[in-house]
Amino acid sequence: MTAAPRWPAEWEPQAGILLAWPHQDTDWAANLAAVEGSYRELIHCILGFEDVYLIVADAGIRARAESVLGRSVLHQEGRLHWIELPYNDTWLRDSGPITLLDGRKPRWLDFVFTGWGDKFEASLDDALPAGLSALPDFAHIPRQRVDFALEGGAVETDGKGTLLSTWTCMARRHPGKSRSEVEKILGQTLALDRFLWLEQGELAGDDTDAHIDTLARFVSPERIVYQGCESPSDEHYRGLQAMAGELEAMNARSGRPFELFPLPFAPPIHAEDGRRLAASYANFLIINGAVLMPGYDVDTDLDAAEVLQAAMPDHDVIVVPCRPLIEQNGSLHCISMQLPEGVVV
Repeated sequence: MTAAPRWPAEWEPQAGILLAWPHQDTDWAANLAAVEGSYRELIHCILGFEDVYLIVADAGIRARAESVLGRSVLHQEGRLHWIELPYNDTWLRDSGPITLLDGRKPRWLDFVFTGWGDKFEASLDDALPAGLSALPDFAHIPRQRVDFALEGGAVETDGKGTLLSTWTCMARRHPGKSRSEVEKILGQTLALDRFLWLEQGELAGDDTDAHIDTLARFVSPERIVYQGCESPSDEHYRGLQAMAGELEAMNARSGRPFELFPLPFAPPIHAEDGRRLAASYANFLIINGAVLMPGYDVDTDLDAAEVLQAAMPDHDVIVVPCRPLIEQNGSLHCISMQLPEGVVV
């Protein structure tokens, strides 16, 4: 009997994390050195728990990455794997493949990546899953091209067939489709049978049209960690309070209300041009045995880490400096994609 396909949750066992190194031809050119520092710290943290599969555009960029990473990282033999492929940018949460499991056998879904609704050139990023599939390490994984625009940061699962997402993002990507039409497509492709839609919540400085991974995240089938806001003077207060109310009205698959963990909101952080940056603590990454949380060098970093530790007591919570990342409107989860156990043989 063939096992039914399943979209595993992020906290399930992983083979590694997929990243792409920033370079001068990506969005990071203006503050490349600072961003490379964030990548160095992130890769160092991941390698303490699992492998990293690092995409570079060419040999010169690999040499640069090796120089920045240093001997302490490079000498972790067998844990850092190099992949050479072209890419427009490094937002692999949105351009990388989404893995389903057919029993223990992985299958990659290759959704259309449009650069967040044709905001940016994305043809090379859209081709990344196909490029990865052609490599020997991943040649055993069937790849299914899906003629539907979807970014990985727009969707969350409990690993049991439930989707958590924002209708704002889905409606902007697919203005001609009804909710039932979208649910049918997502249900068939991602093996989903339950849909939880948030209507509220969108962060200033976020150009993804309210990706769920900046707002609310499953950390177990019964628990959700979300970006809160307790300051009535903050521009996000009304929207995030309304979103909290929506979450409070939702039930887990068990029928019980979710146990909710509100994260503090960082004090306003602005770019040099005055725009507010989307400093979301909800943009954390779960890996084997740890939660990597973005830190922004503000007092609320420690408070947010305490919330995550309470929500995931069996994981180490590690703060990764991500202030440079939000200059380009994303953070730690946005630049990474987990590879579930079974992807690498």
